[in-house]
Amino acid sequence: MDQASFIVPAHSTAQQVYDWLHGRVLRGDLAPGERISETEIAGQIGVSRQPVREAFIRLTANGLAEVRPQRGTFIGRISLKAVLSARLIREAVESDLIRIVSSAAPDAAIAELDAQLAAQREASARQDVERFIELDDLFHRSLAIAAGHEDVWNVLEGLKSQMNRLRYITARVFDQQKLIDQHTAIVDSLRHHDPEQAEQAMRLHLRELLNDLPEIARSKPEFFTK
Repeated sequence: MDQASFIVPAHSTAQQVYDWLHGRVLRGDLAPGERISETEIAGQIGVSRQPVREAFIRLTANGLAEVRPQRGTFIGRISLKAVLSARLIREAVESDLIRIVSSAAPDAAIAELDAQLAAQREASARQDVERFIELDDLFHRSLAIAAGHEDVWNVLEGLKSQMNRLRYITARVFDQQKLIDQHTAIVDSLRHHDPEQAEQAMRLHLRELLNDLPEIARSKPEFFTK
């Protein structure tokens, strides 16, 4: 990747470098524990070291990188505590949001969610993990919008970086169809305007991570920290 294909001159170089690195960390392109170099990254994307240094500082502040004295900067391990905290907050908030939506979900909103489910099935069939996770986020954002609380989802998005890193791992090794089936159950509950069923379906969906996490942590202990 060179500057011509990556950096847009009219926008902040530091922000673009951060966004690129942040995405690579979330997707696992930069693995937990991997050493990263300002000089190497600056040379790779064709910028000076200053915006890369600023991006490293932000990654460190957000818990996605760590500086080891006299050794360098490394991609941080995934915090189990942060993952579990984000999941708990999401369950509490999204369970309320889905009850709001279920009381009067318009046909247009349900039709849009049905279309998203079809797109999720297509992405899963192609084994396109990145697209599948984008669609998963879109699904939950759409529910927040339908509830009239898109800003709430924006707050949640800022809390779940560590959770998102885990999602990329689990989406590669666990059954995506189970998640699609859970999304389908959520939409069906909206179709029937059943708040109790909707909340139960959402809680079941967001608790799926509790089933996946122990196995992933055992299989890749070097990726995690308490």
